[in-house]
Amino acid sequence: MPLTAIALNCSLKADATEPSSTDAMLRVVSDSFAQAGVTVSDPVRVAALNILPGVTSDEGPGDDWPDLRRRILDHDILILGGPIWMGQMGSVAKRVLERMDAFLSETDDEGRMPSYGKVAVTAIVGNEDGAHVSSAQAFQCLNDVGWTIPPVGAVYWVGEAYGSTDFKDLDETPEKVVKTAAMLATNAAHLARLLKESPIPGAGG
Repeated sequence: MPLTAIALNCSLKADATEPSSTDAMLRVVSDSFAQAGVTVSDPVRVAALNILPGVTSDEGPGDDWPDLRRRILDHDILILGGPIWMGQMGSVAKRVLERMDAFLSETDDEGRMPSYGKVAVTAIVGNEDGAHVSSAQAFQCLNDVGWTIPPVGAVYWVGEAYGSTDFKDLDETPEKVVKTAAMLATNAAHLARLLKESPIPGAGG
């Protein structure tokens, strides 16, 4: 059963040509998904888009969210990648989660949100502690708006406290990161296939 995934790079850097550690982590995750038989679209640099603040699916003229929302929902798996800032998930990722709040009122006749039957994982990088807090924040939000989270749904790397080395600057990817990314991809792909074969029934099922 073919599966597709979309990777959102929620770096604070708006220039898609500027290297980011989130991009480096997403490459590791995308490679693992490819090995699990999942086709991953090119990463979307969210900060390069005009995602307006709000909690609806269309905040009016100039809002790039409606198109990104469609692209997200056209895939089976969402990879939410982003950096840690000030010990928590960066603001760009939070903007994405806020806009998904609209899913709560966009249910079908069985009470299912648009994200029902789809899987979400996180890929987090930073130079300070905060990976567990960031994934916990993301998973709570994603679960609230209908996404399904697999076991080992997060892969992360954090540098030394007060350090200056970024993930993108490492000579090689740490073995633990590679192994975790592989487990994440395998679990997410397996869960996504199960959900496609046997959709969530909803309140009226």
